[in-house]
Amino acid sequence: MTATTTRRGGTPTSTRTHVTLEQSYERCRQLNRQYGTTYYWSTYLLPKVKRHHVHALYGFCRYADEIVDDPDFGSTAQREHALDAFRSRFEHDLATGDSDDEVLKAVVHTVRAFAIDVDLFRRFLRSMAMDLTVGRYETYVDLERYMDGSASVIGEMMLPILEPDDLATATPPARALGDAFQLTNFLRDVAEDLDRGRVYLPQEDLDRFGADPRRRVADDAWIELARFEIDRCRTLYAEADHGIAQLPPASARCVRSARVLYSRILDVIEEQGYDVFSRRARVPAWQKAAVVARCWRG
Repeated sequence: MTATTTRRGGTPTSTRTHVTLEQSYERCRQLNRQYGTTYYWSTYLLPKVKRHHVHALYGFCRYADEIVDDPDFGSTAQREHALDAFRSRFEHDLATGDSDDEVLKAVVHTVRAFAIDVDLFRRFLRSMAMDLTVGRYETYVDLERYMDGSASVIGEMMLPILEPDDLATATPPARALGDAFQLTNFLRDVAEDLDRGRVYLPQEDLDRFGADPRRRVADDAWIELARFEIDRCRTLYAEADHGIAQLPPASARCVRSARVLYSRILDVIEEQGYDVFSRRARVPAWQKAAVVARCWRG
């Protein structure tokens, strides 16, 4: 039987061993705790019977993301092959109802338990594949096509677990929240993305303000651009807020804490003069704990 161990960057790789469902969920929890601390803190506001399912979704996304970004996977062609192999294995295991993979075993269990649409995972993997060949986006519309798979679908994946009153009306706000999280990441991680040869901020926005992230300086042009992108993010967060009221209390607390914590990153960017090049905008752990506690009290 095959399972996985961890290579550099937290990426699972195949080995021969046996993995239980409990071990698989625990591995996903570890990945969530290590690489997605904001989301991880927020999951504590969910009932324990649901918490591990969110960890599983995070594990799936992290797995694919590392295939794309970890240089240990080799050339672009090799990464593309690895990503395609991951997709094929996931779909095969989902069809059979079980997996021997350390991460996918929990993912398959979660997807089947909540009848999550498999097409959401295909859309996610298509966007991950774009990262292998696309280094810039000319317009915001172009970027939205990428975010449909990299961000919007994450909100859609989560909804069956969160159990809103009405799935159809909750979907647009959930997609908006995914996009808001993603755009916040794009602004925070500009320097890191440059190192990977990518610029996610639309070229039309950069041209409008005369900003060039490759200068890696928070000059006047960059500040104006950053203000524009932050306003766009906050508009999406406000749109997402309409959907939180449609969630059961425990789910609402979880999503609200993640929304408050992630939007706080924008505040930190402003507080450090929009300089995202010399230091990464971070929300301290004590603030995360405080927000979770407030949301818990309602």
